[in-house]
Amino acid sequence: MKKIFIVAAWAVLFGSCSNNVNDTDAGGKNDDSAPPIINYSIVNVFPHDTAAFTEGLLVHDGQLYESTGGQHESNNFKSWFGPVDIKTGISQKKIMLDTSYFGEGINIFKGKLYQLTWQDHIGFVYDVKTFEKIKDFHINGEGWALTNDGTSLIMSDGTSNLQYLDPESLKVLKILGVQDNNGPVGNINELEYIKGFIYANQYGTAYVLKIDPGSGKVVGKLDFDSLNREVRIKYPQALEMNGIAYDSTANKIYVTGKAWPNLYEVRF
Repeated sequence: MKKIFIVAAWAVLFGSCSNNVNDTDAGGKNDDSAPPIINYSIVNVFPHDTAAFTEGLLVHDGQLYESTGGQHESNNFKSWFGPVDIKTGISQKKIMLDTSYFGEGINIFKGKLYQLTWQDHIGFVYDVKTFEKIKDFHINGEGWALTNDGTSLIMSDGTSNLQYLDPESLKVLKILGVQDNNGPVGNINELEYIKGFIYANQYGTAYVLKIDPGSGKVVGKLDFDSLNREVRIKYPQALEMNGIAYDSTANKIYVTGKAWPNLYEVRF
């Protein structure tokens, strides 16, 4: 009886270990520890347009740019992108998107501005100086946000995957799966590439995730829940947190949200 029990127990243990290995290899739950929380502090507070349903945020050559989403079937906001005066929160020029489209994230790379739409499987490329449209391109899945690593455009589509795009052909070069200790991490939203890591808003949460682009692993997490709650108490019309931008020249990082009354310069 004792030998049988030991053998049976060993079989159960061995089978359990085998299942864990298979789950990890298949992209399921792994045994790593949870991503550590990254501390942050607020350095400055600037005005932000509460009529802006923020989908994209970036700084290029010291200039803040924002893109917004809106469509009469979905919400009461409008879709546009353009440069914004960081001190006043006022858009200096709005390039309006056709009302048939819901605007999403933007990125600027080598003299071109790239803009996504949400569910229409189409994106647009503009000359960054004139904002004249150069061409359209096809989007695989939904379009949520864009950044770049100096070589490729990196696009989120609302899933746990990040698509790497060739900036010229806009074809998918590779797909990076984002995961933490619990497995794939979905709702990856607005993106920013900062010092070798991808930072991403996670839609529906107040988290900004720090992602290792080599492995797709979430290696850290910023929890802006207290700031998110504070904003919504002061301005009840404020919506989800979304938007992270990095000024690489001044080494400054900014965050905001959809219809938030403020843009925050943070340090972490």
